[in-house]
Amino acid sequence: MSLEKIYGVHAVEALLRHHPKRVKQVWLAEGRSEPRVQALVELANQNKVAIGQAERREMDVWVEGVHQGVVADVSPSQVWGEAMLDELLDRTEGAPLLLVLDGVTDPHNLGACLRSADAAGALAVIVPKDKSATLTPVVRKVACGAAEVIPLVAVTNLARTLEKLQQRGLWVVGTAGEAEVSIYDQDLTGPTILIMGAEGKGMRRLTREHCDYLVHLPMAGSVSSLNVSVATGVCLFEAQRQRGAKAKAKK
Repeated sequence: MSLEKIYGVHAVEALLRHHPKRVKQVWLAEGRSEPRVQALVELANQNKVAIGQAERREMDVWVEGVHQGVVADVSPSQVWGEAMLDELLDRTEGAPLLLVLDGVTDPHNLGACLRSADAAGALAVIVPKDKSATLTPVVRKVACGAAEVIPLVAVTNLARTLEKLQQRGLWVVGTAGEAEVSIYDQDLTGPTILIMGAEGKGMRRLTREHCDYLVHLPMAGSVSSLNVSVATGVCLFEAQRQRGAKAKAKK
């Protein structure tokens, strides 16, 4: 089985904490000895993961991006299948929150969305198998460890998946610039699927047709839209705000 290289302090630390068996070796740039690197070394030692040293210029050849002097050889990334959704929902208490990215192809945007989804308490991130970014070293680096915690589920037919989730009682909320209802006026406290469209194009027609509600993000400035990862963060944390307010009101 071929190995892939994951890089960055946060991404490698997250792998060592959550999936240590996947990490075959950790490489550190010569001269790195600050506290957070020492903590990573201790974590690797606890999990009996080999540690090696390499020159920075050699590590620059290994990966594309800012590796921070930390690279790990790991077993290939795991993307979950559709069956994982049923398992997640079966063992989830309360109102689940799922994020769907309909055709987001930029790995930096996917990584940022995974990070926001984890921070906002989303259960999983769903993407179509085709014409979508998937887990890569770049995605893991941008996600700062979230890619090792929140499931990324790739589905063959997104419309069919949405139908199945609706049958389980989840409401589908899609984002569209021309929608009349603001995200801030939409109830997001129930079982919710939040759909964000592709960069520039928005949701595909078939995906849009499966939405129970359409909402927009109010824009007060001169720009007409936000980067998809920024918009995703705003929408997810509005859902989190509403859910927190509802929980407080019940006490």
